[in-house]
Amino acid sequence: MTHHTAAELRRRLVEQLVADDVLHDPDVRRAAETVPREVFLGSAVYRPSSPPGVTVWTPVRHDDTPNDEWLSLTYQNKTWVTQVDGVLAEDADGPVTGGSPTSSSTLPGVVLWMLEQAGLARGRRVLVIGTGTGLSTAYACGVAGEECVTSVETDARAAERARKALGEAGYAPTLVTADGLAGCSDHAPYDIVIAFCSMRHIPYGLLQQVVPGGTFLVTLSGWGGAHGLVRLTVEDGDTAQGRFLPGYTSFMMARPHDHPPHGPVELLPGRERPSRIDPALLDDWTGRFVAQLAAPSAERLGAGAEQVLLDVATGSQARVRTADNGAGWTVSRRGPLDLWSSVEDAVTTWQSHGSPHVSEFSLTITPGAQRVWLGELGGSSWALPV
Repeated sequence: MTHHTAAELRRRLVEQLVADDVLHDPDVRRAAETVPREVFLGSAVYRPSSPPGVTVWTPVRHDDTPNDEWLSLTYQNKTWVTQVDGVLAEDADGPVTGGSPTSSSTLPGVVLWMLEQAGLARGRRVLVIGTGTGLSTAYACGVAGEECVTSVETDARAAERARKALGEAGYAPTLVTADGLAGCSDHAPYDIVIAFCSMRHIPYGLLQQVVPGGTFLVTLSGWGGAHGLVRLTVEDGDTAQGRFLPGYTSFMMARPHDHPPHGPVELLPGRERPSRIDPALLDDWTGRFVAQLAAPSAERLGAGAEQVLLDVATGSQARVRTADNGAGWTVSRRGPLDLWSSVEDAVTTWQSHGSPHVSEFSLTITPGAQRVWLGELGGSSWALPV
């Protein structure tokens, strides 16, 4: 059996990312070849399995895994979840059933690609939102220099774990345990802000910490489970604009932006009519994004021909299912918000433009509104829930 060192596996991963057209910048490549990801995975990660109807998160511990196997796991271009429902993998007594990830080591290819897309370079001051395991912050240090990096993490246990890992790996950026949505004004202004969590809208206080002409890279998400990575150029503290990027990038929601908790959903009867669209269109990456823009206060449940939109604040529901005669779909509406009509209108508009990928959309931010535009500015648009 061939044994490979961590350095050899890092080089192999970098070669794969170069061949896949992910890595181009020599400084970013050098960071990828240098940062020891095994330090940031810590002593355990979660491995998911999906028996019918539930996800089970099983801790995989370094001490119980041969070192070659652990290093092979480490240098896969794969996200490893390190915390579920606030419980770090190394602290878990056993498998966690049905929980939600709350911290992870994102696959290196995405992190490194985002650093390139943000234009990170030596000497550029960067704010990293969502320290997580510390891996993305270490890469940023490798590119910009640790003296230029400020990293914010809201979870105190994850932050402490990252602090230790960064120190062990030889990096000393400015680390702050606080709400990342507030940024870190003490060390502002920044040339670049990169968020490794998703947001429903961009807090104006964060924009005000970016220099005019600076870059803000963030994944927009929402309660419909859709994502779109947007690169903004900040014009001043309250104004910015930019385009969404190609690909399929998603991150965990920033905790203050997550949907309100609720118990089991009771599907109540309502007014019925035929649906104008196939609900399976919401399974498409951009179709789901458009639906989320149209009904930003609705949580999406289900998939395919059986879907539910639920607005917790008003109790509004839209339930869509295959029609009883098997031809088309029936929507049942209840509550003050006509959720499905809004979705139908938006999806139909998107289809009339040829159903383009989210990279054909743009975002503008002004003091009065944050709007996502389909195609050119001045056309169809939707306001974000600021």
